[in-house]
This record gives sequence, C-alpha cells and structure tokens, in this order.
Amino acid sequence: MTEPRLKSVPCLNPCGLHRMAYWEWGDATNPRVVVCVHGLSRQGRDFDALARELAAEFRVVCPDVVGRGASDWLMDPSRYQVPQYLADMITLIARLDVEQLAWVGTSMGGLIGMALAALPGSPVARLVLNDVGPRIEFEALQRIAGYLGRAPLFESLQQGADYLRSISQGFGPQSEAEWLALSAPMFKPEGDQLRLHYDPRIAQGLAGLTPELAQAGEAQLWMAYDALRCPTLLLRGAESDLLTAATAEAMTQRGPRATLLTLSGIGHAPMLNKPEQIAPVKDFLRGLAPA
Repeated sequence: MTEPRLKSVPCLNPCGLHRMAYWEWGDATNPRVVVCVHGLSRQGRDFDALARELAAEFRVVCPDVVGRGASDWLMDPSRYQVPQYLADMITLIARLDVEQLAWVGTSMGGLIGMALAALPGSPVARLVLNDVGPRIEFEALQRIAGYLGRAPLFESLQQGADYLRSISQGFGPQSEAEWLALSAPMFKPEGDQLRLHYDPRIAQGLAGLTPELAQAGEAQLWMAYDALRCPTLLLRGAESDLLTAATAEAMTQRGPRATLLTLSGIGHAPMLNKPEQIAPVKDFLRGLAPA
C-alpha cells in the first residue's frame, strides 16, 4: 500500500522561523501537483484516502498547517490566522518548484486556497472548496469554539477516537475502521497518555469573534471569491451548518460560478474518504493540464 513521505519546509513569521511539515504522495518529479489542505483543527493525513487514489496521476502534497500535526507551534498565537497560513503555503509552493497546481481545501483549507487563488499571478489552476464559502454561519463558528482549544488527555486511541466522533457528527457515516484511520493521526503521546496534536492556542482566533466581525470578514471573502478566475468545484454537505444552501447557490452565480455538488447525509464537512466523494474530485482534477 502506498504511503506518504514526510517532509518539511522552513517558513517565516515575525518571531523567526517555524517548520511546516507536509506529506507527499506519488512521483516527486510529476509536474501535475495537487495541494490538499485540511480544516481548522485537523491535519494533512485527513486526505490519505483521496491521495492514494490520486497518486498514480498526480504529485499530492498535504501540509500540516502550522500549529497542527507534525508542524511547529508558533511562539505568538495571534499569528494563527489566514495571512500567516497563506505566506507559509507560498513558501511551500516555492519549494515544490511548480508553475501551476490544483488546490483541494476543506473548511479553513478552502479559505486559504481562496485567498491564494484570488492573488494576481496565482499558481492555482483548479480549485476545490470543500464545504466552505465566503459566508460562514456564526452559529457554526460558535459550535466549533465550544470544543476547540480544550486539551483533554486520553488513555487509549479508542478513547480519543470516541471523543472525536462525539464532536464530529457532521463528517457523516464512518465505519469503525474508517474512523480509526481518520483519528489515529490526530493524537500525540504525552507520557503514557495521548493528547490532540494541535496547539490549543489556535482557539484564540475564535474567542473574541462577534457577529459584526464575522460580517466584516464575509465582505472581504466575497471580494476574494469574486476575483477568482480558475475553474472551481464546490462540495457541500447537505446538512452543513457552516455553508448554507443559499450561500452555495450564490457561489454558482458569481465569481468563478462554481460547479456545486451536494452530498447527502453529511454535514460539515465531507471527509473525501469514500468512493462517491473521491470520484467527482478526481474527475475535476483531471482537467489540470500537464505543465
């Protein structure tokens, strides 16, 4: 079974340098590159199932956003924001040495991809937004803030996986084997126990969020979305509380006029680990022209 290579790249922040880890699948010389970026409290191994399916045709790169997974934690937690993540991704792309790429972004990863794809001269040639758009429902952010940043310890992987399942119902039906595969990379050892892999301080960005601040951020995100010129595929969980049907429909009418695929029985967010979720993404990415 194909396994990824763990690599890292040094990135700049106002306090110095930090190391961003990334998981690479497929031929490292393949010019057809897909970058897959995870959600707020997740990590790059979320894309294992998708990457295995893509690796024969693409070089697939799945970073652990700083503060998560195998990447360093920032000295200044106020830097856990999209501008820092965007700068890190530009550094990563320079390391990959490619002129163009496709981007698959779940939730936060989609926001980073949107920001990158909106830049003049962007290398993003095709964009997949997984259950995220310019309007993010404030109630969903409050739900996430309710568990984000807690640092419980677990006696076993099973106990930790059960905890994650309790806060991740939106991921949709998952078998026990599928859930353990998604959960195992989410933990780090601490003594003879396990703890979640991410810096609890990533929660600070949500702590002071108000509806007014969320609305101001939405206006900026719509500007970025309207600036997109690349083909865009929008995936939405039919039961998502973060991306409403109305917002998704608006995204098909403006900016890049995204192609919308709604996935039944799922909320926020589809995990792209089942054939019926992987197949449309793979078909869309196959439109990435050889470099």
